[in-house]
Amino acid sequence: MPVITNIEDLRVLAKRRVPRMFYDYADSGSWTESTYRANEADFERILLRQRVAVNMEGRTLETTMVGQKVAMPVAIAPTGLTGMQHADGEILAARAAKRMGIPFTLSTMSICSLEDVAEGTGRHPFWFQLYVMRDRGFIESLIDRARAANCSALVLTLDLQIMGQRHKDLKNGLSAPPKLTLPNMLNMATKPRWCLGMLGTKRRQFGNIVGHVQGVDDMSRLSEWTAKQFDPRLSWDDVQWIKNRWGGKLILKGVQDVEDARLAADSGADAVIVSNHGGRQLDGAPSSISALQPIVEAVGDRIEVHMDGGVRSGQHVLKAVALGARGVYIGRAMLYGLGAMGQEGVERALEIIRNELDLSMAFCGRTNIRDVDRSILLPGTY
Repeated sequence: MPVITNIEDLRVLAKRRVPRMFYDYADSGSWTESTYRANEADFERILLRQRVAVNMEGRTLETTMVGQKVAMPVAIAPTGLTGMQHADGEILAARAAKRMGIPFTLSTMSICSLEDVAEGTGRHPFWFQLYVMRDRGFIESLIDRARAANCSALVLTLDLQIMGQRHKDLKNGLSAPPKLTLPNMLNMATKPRWCLGMLGTKRRQFGNIVGHVQGVDDMSRLSEWTAKQFDPRLSWDDVQWIKNRWGGKLILKGVQDVEDARLAADSGADAVIVSNHGGRQLDGAPSSISALQPIVEAVGDRIEVHMDGGVRSGQHVLKAVALGARGVYIGRAMLYGLGAMGQEGVERALEIIRNELDLSMAFCGRTNIRDVDRSILLPGTY
């Protein structure tokens, strides 16, 4: 086992251990991938102000996200097909989040179901991400199941009414479980650890959908159903309907524009996530970190502002918090850890981010994450 010191180490190991179609699914964007690359690159342009001769004792990263206590201002982002990076991946990631004291968010398009994660974590509270689909009865059922599974917040994704063109997924013929084509079988033969894990689990398809939708009891009907379900008619009226149906903490994910952020604040939601879907939807859109500050300035006094996209280190978390984010989500960093080493890898990814966040905050002269603001950033770099 190599010495793991940063998220890049986990990425390299995951690439060795995860079949190509699922690694590429995690590590790619849409079209030219310019927004996917900018999400990470734009963090590096922001510089920190190092301070000296400051008492660094008694540091704390504890804060709250939508009123819930968290060990650091980090949550695990919802990612589809997590259970294809590693067998039972969503359960393992949720257990890691529980151990580290942060929220885990389960995707609608997960391999492990709501019920699987609830059982696998001893009914520890987690968050659930919801897509708006044409089948409103199914949406109502998902909301009811999330409540029964002890979910403490609903994350409603707004930026997937239609799907961006993701070239690698198309070329790889992405599916769950993977189609047994000759190229896929040859590639999987080089990933024995992954194959053994998958042979040892019954969870290999979309657990929140198969068996829960009328007429969708196996994979032969799932692809057809899913292709028709993302609803291009999604509107703010749907947001209000879902808010009323859910009745709990509501987070709106996928906002990049100030005017949309104002509408999100008007909706009565508890938080908004500045996000471009990891660069997997509109290529050529701004990076999440560049869109964050204008949204915070416009609505940060009315609604909690979170962000995701490109977060690969604790320094990235610190910079986002300095620009006004109350919470920062990690998706790919978690997937790299999961693909590399299962639950241990997710915990290692979170430990890396926590340690980098703690040390960087101290070097900038702060001992409490709640006191971090733009004054820790070098003027002219953000």
